[in-house]
Amino acid sequence: MKQNTRSHMTYLTRAGVIAGLYVALTWISALLGLSGMGAIQLRLSEALCVLPYFTAAAVPGVTVGCLLANLLTGAALPDIIFGTLATLIGAVGTRCLRRNRYLAPLPPIVANTVMIPFVIRYAYVDVTESLPFLFVTVGIGEILSVGVFGMLLLFALEKHKHRIF
Repeated sequence: MKQNTRSHMTYLTRAGVIAGLYVALTWISALLGLSGMGAIQLRLSEALCVLPYFTAAAVPGVTVGCLLANLLTGAALPDIIFGTLATLIGAVGTRCLRRNRYLAPLPPIVANTVMIPFVIRYAYVDVTESLPFLFVTVGIGEILSVGVFGMLLLFALEKHKHRIF
């Protein structure tokens, strides 16, 4: 097999595994009641949004994973579209900032904190919380998911990145 074909297959495999992990972790979060429409949502899958720090394959991986997770969990259409877009923006931002591991969680935190409150407020009719409240609560959830769990994942993987990525 040619090297170019092998590297392309490796890229697609990594992206697919990351997408699958994202969907599985989203389901686990939902089953545990962490990612519902409560005050602070904690999607464990958001921790994977630091993976573009290691590999470009994580950009489509987390993006497709988010799209599939939103489709499979019955999200509203604006949530499917703009939630996936926020994840893509965050993943690209993390990839661009890969020279500094401490900045890796910032793009997903910012993208989701800015975009998702509008989605929650206007896509779901039963949500009555104000936008400022949603900015705070989504921000807290993202800081916990990506800033804490994501960075713990990043530091753990960094020790073994030569074996994984």
